[in-house]
Amino acid sequence: MLYTLIGTGGTIDKTYNEYDGSLKNYASIMSQIVSSLRLPDVEVVQQNIIFKDSLEMNDEDREIIMKVCRQAMKSSDAVVVLHGTDTLEISGEFVHRSLPEPACPIIFTGAMRPFIFKDTDALQNVTEAFLAGRILKPGVYCVMHNKVLSFPGVRKDRKNLTFYNVNE
Repeated sequence: MLYTLIGTGGTIDKTYNEYDGSLKNYASIMSQIVSSLRLPDVEVVQQNIIFKDSLEMNDEDREIIMKVCRQAMKSSDAVVVLHGTDTLEISGEFVHRSLPEPACPIIFTGAMRPFIFKDTDALQNVTEAFLAGRILKPGVYCVMHNKVLSFPGVRKDRKNLTFYNVNE
């Protein structure tokens, strides 16, 4: 299987700066995530396209994400987008509207805690996204916290720090 893994920044990708105590999107840690997984029959093409907290994203960034997804669908069995959770629902809806008949699953995932944190949910969410890419039909999804949610209607549950679908 061939996956395209698209990095956009967000909490999953944040790293700690010892000098000033900040937690920011300095550089992608996508390769670290992929190398920590056992994927014997999967080829992963990694594309880091944006390094932003999702609260800083705008429609131009979403247009870039959509275009990269459109291009990746031409050769991939699944596309996984690592995205910040604060505006994941906005970007997912944008891609869903822009690509109404995707050629493969397009899966948005992220983390409530950075990958570098001991109690991160990042590895679980990426693992689930990769598995979902094997079994889902073409469409746009959010895969996190043992849930597969189809767009449209995905929303962040800020109280319980997870996602749900208003249509289900």
